[in-house]
Amino acid sequence: MGSVRTPFASRCFAWMRAASMLTWALIALAGPAAGRADEGRGGAWTSTWGASPQTPAAPLALSGQTLRQIAHVSLGGDVVRIRLSNAFGTTALPISEARVAISTGGSSIDRTSDRQLTFGGSSTTVVPPGALVVSDPVRLRVPPLGNLAVSMYFPGSVSATTEHSLGVQTTYLSPPGNFASATAMPAAGTTTTSWYFLNGVEVRSEKRRAAAIVALGDSITDGFASTVSANRRWPNFLAARLQAREATSHLAVVDQGISGNRVLHDFIGPNALARLDRDVLAQSGARWVIVLEGINDIGIPGAFGAPAENVSAEEIIEGHLQLIARAHAQGLRIYGGTLTPFEGTIFPGYFSAAGEVKRQAVNRWIRTSGAYDAVIDFDAAIRDPLQPTRMLPAYDSGDHLHPNDAGYRAMADAIDLSLFRGDGD
Repeated sequence: MGSVRTPFASRCFAWMRAASMLTWALIALAGPAAGRADEGRGGAWTSTWGASPQTPAAPLALSGQTLRQIAHVSLGGDVVRIRLSNAFGTTALPISEARVAISTGGSSIDRTSDRQLTFGGSSTTVVPPGALVVSDPVRLRVPPLGNLAVSMYFPGSVSATTEHSLGVQTTYLSPPGNFASATAMPAAGTTTTSWYFLNGVEVRSEKRRAAAIVALGDSITDGFASTVSANRRWPNFLAARLQAREATSHLAVVDQGISGNRVLHDFIGPNALARLDRDVLAQSGARWVIVLEGINDIGIPGAFGAPAENVSAEEIIEGHLQLIARAHAQGLRIYGGTLTPFEGTIFPGYFSAAGEVKRQAVNRWIRTSGAYDAVIDFDAAIRDPLQPTRMLPAYDSGDHLHPNDAGYRAMADAIDLSLFRGDGD
């Protein structure tokens, strides 16, 4: 049965039809914009880099300045777009100019690769409180394992209330002025090692069956104590292994670790159950999830004097079961990583004999329950075989909780790449 239009509805329909015809006429007259990709053409989008949003302890204050941030992608592509988040903002976020280019090291870019980002065709955008915006696609050959520089100019005073605190990557903040297209940031600027508002990078890849693996975790996934700006987190090493093999070179790895993250309680950033939808399930092209969560549920209550947040091994397991159920509901395969050793940690109150009992119970469940689609035994990969409740000294950053670069590599090497077959099934 056809719909019945009122006179008002008929006039609206006629207006929209005329506007649509005019829009297409203007597009035809204008021709393709330089560097810009036509929306809706080409392959599907795949997330190739991510930074989970958090609320900062002390927001960075920006005033008429430019931020240049570096994103180390996993999967490459010929078309790229950027995700910007104002997840924890309470006011609208105006961005006067945004650009993307290939990084050549430090704050420098390859000028021939520099592209202006647009949002619905506009060179400016305003991100509403709590919202995410995605840029229009631009044509840019992004190499696998390459570095992108994303530059944003903020015309007024802005409080960076949405950040990713532990970037382990140098971010460049200019003196006052718009330096978004500058070959390098002025020497008078400053640096931090956090990301601000930059939430993700997506590509369209020439690789058939391109898909993403999302790493959901805490500081050990976030890369705490790894070398700054060297991309030596375990998800980076995993991405390098995948790219080194033709059979797996169509796969991206998206690091969604948050330092201090817990399964059941907030700490630095939302708990894993709260952020699963935004940080994992909403990632373009996601097919798999690797979960490494729970050690902070055990250690943080004692370290920070929060006995009300003490949880049992059974409660941690119940949280994992929720992650599994929700991932399966979206058709994702989800793999459980065993919790790594923490005896001897330098953080007072973090380790206890009772906490070690909980860790062993959670690991026993991960290994034997069959609840996860597969198990990745990170514990076995980096523990000291002579003292299995401690990390092997060669892999220890020195705090007896976080691995060093070699430890993160060992964790990545422990992952069976055959787990990521069948993505086209």
